[in-house]
Amino acid sequence: MFKQDQLDKIAAKKENWAAKLDATVKKRPEREAQFATDSGFVIDTVYTPLNLSDRDYDADLGLPGEFPFTRGVQPNVYRGRLWTMRQYAGFGSAEETNARFRYLLEQGQTGLSCAFDLPTQIGYDSDHPLSRGEIGKVGVAIDSLADMEVLFNQIPLGKVSTSMTINAPAGVLLAMYIACAEKQGFTKAQINGTIQNDVIKEYICRGTYILPPEPSMRLISNIFEFCAKEVPTWNTISISGYHIREAGATAAQEIAFTLADGIAYVDAAIKAGLQVDDFAGRLSFFFNAHLNFLEEVAKFRAARRIWAKVMKERFGAKSARSQMLRFHTQTAGVSLTAQQPMVNIMRTAFEALSAVLGGTQSLHTNSYDEALALPCDESVMIALRTQHVIGYEIGVCDVVDPLGGSYYIEALTNALEEKAMEYIAKIDAIGGAVKAIEYMQKEIHNSAYQYQLAIDNKKKTVIGVNRFQMKEKPIEGLLKVDLSVGERQVEKLKAMKAGRDQAVVEAKLKAVREAALSDTNLMPVFIDAVKEYVTLGEICGVLRDVFGEYKQQIVF
Repeated sequence: MFKQDQLDKIAAKKENWAAKLDATVKKRPEREAQFATDSGFVIDTVYTPLNLSDRDYDADLGLPGEFPFTRGVQPNVYRGRLWTMRQYAGFGSAEETNARFRYLLEQGQTGLSCAFDLPTQIGYDSDHPLSRGEIGKVGVAIDSLADMEVLFNQIPLGKVSTSMTINAPAGVLLAMYIACAEKQGFTKAQINGTIQNDVIKEYICRGTYILPPEPSMRLISNIFEFCAKEVPTWNTISISGYHIREAGATAAQEIAFTLADGIAYVDAAIKAGLQVDDFAGRLSFFFNAHLNFLEEVAKFRAARRIWAKVMKERFGAKSARSQMLRFHTQTAGVSLTAQQPMVNIMRTAFEALSAVLGGTQSLHTNSYDEALALPCDESVMIALRTQHVIGYEIGVCDVVDPLGGSYYIEALTNALEEKAMEYIAKIDAIGGAVKAIEYMQKEIHNSAYQYQLAIDNKKKTVIGVNRFQMKEKPIEGLLKVDLSVGERQVEKLKAMKAGRDQAVVEAKLKAVREAALSDTNLMPVFIDAVKEYVTLGEICGVLRDVFGEYKQQIVF
């Protein structure tokens, strides 16, 4: 980027400046003996072209919308349109969540994001004994197409984009969504959205898995294949670093472990006979926006560059879209505190800003009361308005990659890329992400311990927790889920089952079993079954019976 004689002059000038710095520090010692990012990168006092002297602009940055996409996946990014403002919502019954969805759309949200309750996430109906006490608690209960129809009542699925945080039973929920859209009069080609569908991450850190890895990877490849032909604008997976980061990973680990999972999914699809450019353009990612602001901006840029190189050089992807890392971001839930919860508004705002400066395609902003309860209407509104302020009022969306070229941002982007690639090389040596689950778990556990230790030792400040505490009044207006929601949901399910033709249900479940035992793509079979109101739990029960269940290894 700079000629050698220019670099020599800068080096000489910096050497003289270093003496002034030393004298200043002797008079006024610095706050820390050493400054470092959350990933452990030591931070110099100042950055200059010397930090980038071995880098090539075209190879490392280039222009937005061009390989390696460091500066963004579109040439004009937010000058064309803003990111999708997609607030994550779901609680209680389908009726209650439908009301929240419609409220958010009326207030300016531009896409939906659905949270499902724990029984739904692990493939149990509300009437299963293990569901008792968990129905509607952390998301909406969806047992059958009947619930899906209520969930999206008066919401035209051919005109709104929906993201669904569902993993192990993703194919069944996608089948219900497709069936619901078709009942509204839309075709498969008209619907768009995303299913999370990232099961490896569940094994690593989240725990809502059902089947062992091999059949899980088959189901994911089935979805890739089916959607490439039938649902062309659907994002078939959201490969999630968010939960990896929430479990305690560093920014570098979040990049590495997420992309290693992505590599595993691409490998599996290719081994299943798919051509990389037929499905890779619909892979998407999901990242965390944490508190170390500048490191987070650099993280998003580094992830884009690594994925572009992996897809082009490792998998031979020729389509530019196949090389693009498109991602949704959610602000860090783990950064929110029950103490002084209004401070969470500022935390979320800065985290959201880092995602925007990093070029996210869609964004969820957490609500200030989420360390205490599911968000209430007021807190959801403030969270959404936070995105509106960033998008419409402060000017950061008027130029593409506004921090690009910053010596510090570029040096940090490079450092994150190098560290992430070291992790990916280790995972490759172990045999890929599925075989490296325990390795990644241990790395995350160690990082989480070090992070908490820094808080406990007051080396890291958390306002209201270990510094600046104050006596507080109990917060009022928290959302409380009606405890009777479970009873009502079970009664609705009972009535729905009583009205079905049981012979048809048995025939559809038999078809699911036969398809699972063969190499048939399961998605058409799922769609046929859910249209007859076969339930999530009934379908997943057949899959459990055919494939068995995954048993987590305890890692210390």
